[in-house]
Amino acid sequence: MGRTDGPDLFIDYKAIVEDGYRTLYEGDLVEFEIVQGPKGPQAANVRKQLN
Repeated sequence: MGRTDGPDLFIDYKAIVEDGYRTLYEGDLVEFEIVQGPKGPQAANVRKQLN
């Protein structure tokens, strides 16, 4: 995932908080937490923002 205020982050689909099929599309705005994963920083508790 690209960010405006730092380096890109890895997102595991299991980190996406959504009912049904968990997916993100290019251009989706999201809120998330940054946690330390096994290979470095990654996103957690990823939620789509309503436009």
